[in-house]
Amino acid sequence: MDGARTPTLLRTVAVLVPLVAGGGAAALFLQYSSAAGLTAWAWLCAALLTLSTAWLAWGAMLALIGLWPAPRRAASDAPIRGRTCVLMPVCNEDPAPTFARVAAMMEALANAPAEVHFAILSDSSRPEAVAGEAYWFSRLMAETAGAGRLFYRRRERNTGRKAGNIADFFRRSGAAYDYALILDADSLMEPATILEMIRRMEAEPRLGLLQTLPVIVRAGSLFGRVMQFAAAFYSPVFARGLARLQGSAGPFWGHNAIVRSRAWAESCGLPELPGKPPFGGHILSHDIVEAALLARAGWIVRVDPDLGGSYEEGPESLIEYARRDRRWCQGNLQHSKVVSAAGLLGWSRLSMALGIVSYIAPVFWAGFLISAVADRATLPPPDYFPDPHQFFPVFPSDETAKAIGLFIGIIGLLVMPKLLILIEARATGRARSYGSMAGVALSSLLDLLLSSLIAPVMMAFQTRAVVQVLRGADGGWPPNRRGEARLTVTEAFEASHFIVTLGLAGLFAAWHWGAGLLPWLLPVLVPMILAPVLISWTSRPSKASALFATPEERALPPILAAHQQTLDRWNRAGNAPRDAAATQLRTKAHA
Repeated sequence: MDGARTPTLLRTVAVLVPLVAGGGAAALFLQYSSAAGLTAWAWLCAALLTLSTAWLAWGAMLALIGLWPAPRRAASDAPIRGRTCVLMPVCNEDPAPTFARVAAMMEALANAPAEVHFAILSDSSRPEAVAGEAYWFSRLMAETAGAGRLFYRRRERNTGRKAGNIADFFRRSGAAYDYALILDADSLMEPATILEMIRRMEAEPRLGLLQTLPVIVRAGSLFGRVMQFAAAFYSPVFARGLARLQGSAGPFWGHNAIVRSRAWAESCGLPELPGKPPFGGHILSHDIVEAALLARAGWIVRVDPDLGGSYEEGPESLIEYARRDRRWCQGNLQHSKVVSAAGLLGWSRLSMALGIVSYIAPVFWAGFLISAVADRATLPPPDYFPDPHQFFPVFPSDETAKAIGLFIGIIGLLVMPKLLILIEARATGRARSYGSMAGVALSSLLDLLLSSLIAPVMMAFQTRAVVQVLRGADGGWPPNRRGEARLTVTEAFEASHFIVTLGLAGLFAAWHWGAGLLPWLLPVLVPMILAPVLISWTSRPSKASALFATPEERALPPILAAHQQTLDRWNRAGNAPRDAAATQLRTKAHA
């Protein structure tokens, strides 16, 4: 459904329902608190609860809107006229797996009815990575006879990071191509998907960017496999909801998307924000800004969740996820300087605002919990005899039912979308590709339990990230760490000791000042106190099984199999990359 046909009523309902839900939660909380007397802390709690509940309800609305299946766009076999370049930006990655991905896609497209080139765009600075890239590029050229359709270049200065890397390509070579397929170093796409994306671009001349829904693959740890299952099982529904709401002002997630070269070159020049990082400088979360600039220029930006065959890899531990999330947090908060830019569409502004809220929401929850304890600590003792001449005590009204109702409502916002998606998967037959219905249901239940344990830990990491950005700390762009991520309890404690301290402090405060709140706070405080154990446990390897199985695990997609075969063959080459790195280092030493 494109933007021109997106009902205004649907967008209005999607925005109003979360606001009503937030207001209802605040009203219940104030009624519960009024029994003991309303304080300034209680009003602050109500305000924070409004924002937090509205955010949960927004996520639930996306699921509800995406529940009914969208008609699959008819595949086309129209002849492809345009020329496409597949862009693979890399920065200090392990070059063998990265170049093997290019090899697999090149081989799969060797006889395709389209002219598709590949460009590896390096921002690497580590000598071993630079030497490895030179070695594997030479080997890739020799194996694929890639002259004329395979290119490699490395920038000496990585100005603008990934966005600057891609912009440099468009300045130098963009005019030679009609379309550019932007990938990440861990991206893989089936050849049929690539060709279908090109055809969809040619079928709609106003289409400036077409985003796929990447599927996480090859997770090896418990954390990674749970994240992989949740992304595969739930994300298509949320993506359909997002597509229906955003219409032609859709999202860009930075990779696994095809763009029209002319549209990109004309519209997506990114400004350098005034001031110093973290709010100034180059825009870290560049993708949503680029999507907004395309939409401002009149181009359609669309996500097609029906496009399969689009893959990426995810973090294998909670620490790696939090490290990547820290960069996203800074990048999204930077959007506070972009959201008011002239000419942006209203929905683009709302998307940026929601991206900002996605990182502030954990701060709202943390503030609500702290304010609730402070409210209890500052309440005067109950006065059962307000009139000195009365004979019988006056007891405050029991509002416990409202507190229970509020708790059930919030839990419902968390559980209901996943339950409805489980029903949708059963009704449409989608669950069969994940194995038995019983296995899918059990995986969903365990995912819910594990995500409930992880949520307080992630709340602490995200709250710290927001505080760091607000006090001016620049997190930069730390390199991705791929592969095995098993952590000992000691290593996990080094990264999360502040969470343990906060959990213990919260436990003492709740016990000392708000004993009545302690049962409600234990599901938050206990996981925080046990954060090192939880992080270490979930980073352990997890063998593929019926639990958390995905369709890609049960039947390996051809492009993943081709990549693995290429990588296995290359790994038998021995120490060639290390020898190349050593040679380069010796050459530099003698220069």
